[in-house]
Amino acid sequence: MKNLLFGFLFISLLSCEKSNSIQKYDTVGEALGTTYSIQFYAENELDFEKALDSIFEDVNASMSTYQPNSDISKINQGDSTVVVDQNFRNVFKASEDIYKKSDGFFDPTVGSLVNAYGFGPGKQLKQLDSVHLDSVKRLVGFSKVRLTADNTIKKENQDIYLDFNAIAKGYTIDLIAEYLESKSVSNYLVELGGELRAKGENIDRQKSWAVGIDDPFQQEGERVLQAAIELKDRAMATSGNYRKHREDSITGQKYVHTINAKTGKAEKSNLLSASVLAKTCMYADGYATTFMAMGLERSQELLKKLEGVEAYLMYSDESGNLQVFATPGFQETVLE
Repeated sequence: MKNLLFGFLFISLLSCEKSNSIQKYDTVGEALGTTYSIQFYAENELDFEKALDSIFEDVNASMSTYQPNSDISKINQGDSTVVVDQNFRNVFKASEDIYKKSDGFFDPTVGSLVNAYGFGPGKQLKQLDSVHLDSVKRLVGFSKVRLTADNTIKKENQDIYLDFNAIAKGYTIDLIAEYLESKSVSNYLVELGGELRAKGENIDRQKSWAVGIDDPFQQEGERVLQAAIELKDRAMATSGNYRKHREDSITGQKYVHTINAKTGKAEKSNLLSASVLAKTCMYADGYATTFMAMGLERSQELLKKLEGVEAYLMYSDESGNLQVFATPGFQETVLE
C-alpha cells in the first residue's frame, strides 16, 4: 500500500511538473495581405490559433479597404449609418492624435491620393498632372472627418476616402500582444509584415529579443541588415521608400508609396527609411509613416517634442552615401 501510494504521488508530481513547465510556441502564416511570425512562452496550452483568426477577422471586418463589406469600405462608399466598433474608434483616435502632432503630415484621408497614384484598391488616375491631382486633394484632410457621439463617421464630402493601412497593421499587433498578456504570457515576439512588438526575453537564449533593421540599398531578394537592436517591452515599426514605386508610363517619373498629404506629391526624398520605437505598435507604425512623409529635417524637429518615441532614420547625403540619424534612446538599443 505504501509503495502504491508513493507511486501515485510520484506520477502526480510528474504531471504537475509537466503542466507547469514553460514551453515555447511558434506560429507563422499569412494575414492582412502579408505574413506573420509569432513566438511566445507559456505554461499552459492556449487556443491561440482560434484567437488569432478572430483578431484578424475583426480587424478586416472593421478596417480593410480591400473587403467591400467592411465598415470602412461602406463608409468610403458613402454610408453614414455605419456604427463603428471599438477597434475602429481606437485607430481613429490615435490617427487624430498623430495628425495633430504632425501638423497634418499623417493623414488617413490621403487614401484618395494613394489610389490616384496606383498604390491602393481604388481608382488610379491615368494622368498624374497638377490639374488632376488638385481635384483629388480637395478630398484630403482628416479635419474634414469626425467621429460622432453615436459612433458613426461624418464626412464633409461623402467622397472622402479613409485608409488606415498606415496604422492598422501596428494596431493588430497590439491586439495580439494584449491577448497574450491576458493569458499571463510575459515573454513574446510578435511580427506582422515587418512590424514588431516584444515583451520579456527569448528564454531559450536567456537574452532580450534581438531584431534587425534592413539596409535600404539591398537588392531585390536580398536580406542585408543595417543594424540589430534589442527590443524589450515595446514595439518597432519601419517604413521605407526604397522598394515600392510606380512609374508613369507617359513621363517616366517614379512615384514612391509614401505621399505628402499636404502637397499631394509622392516624390522621393533623401529619407530612405524610418524605424520607430514606441510603447505600442500602432503609434510606432503611424509615426514611421509620418516621418517618411515629413522628411529628415522636419522629423528631427518633431522627435524633439515627442515623449516615448525614438527613431532610427536612414537617408542619402548629397553624394548618395547612406547616412544615419538615431535619437539617443534608439541608439541605446543598438547591438554591437
